Amino acid sequence: MVKDAFNTFFRKKPALILIALKKGARARYGSLLAKEVDCTYSHAVKILQSLEKFGLVAFEKKGRIKLIKLTNKGQDVAESIQKIRDTFENLHVK
Repeated sequence: MVKDAFNTFFRKKPALILIALKKGARARYGSLLAKEVDCTYSHAVKILQSLEKFGLVAFEKKGRIKLIKLTNKGQDVAESIQKIRDTFENLHVK
């Protein structure tokens, strides 16, 4: 029920991708993020492209792999989303 409250206010996958990137100290690649948030690779790429347009993530090409990392703005947004998510998890359903 509480997770439903979080999903009511946020699009789940983009929020989870930002949180997953925040948790890791190093840059990640798309297929790993897709597995972490339980979505397809193509869906993760579309989300990441949108996040890049907002300046929340940056791509870095390393050989054949594109690494993804949070920008400073992305870090701030991810921290805010995590705080809100934690608040929802501490709610008690009446």
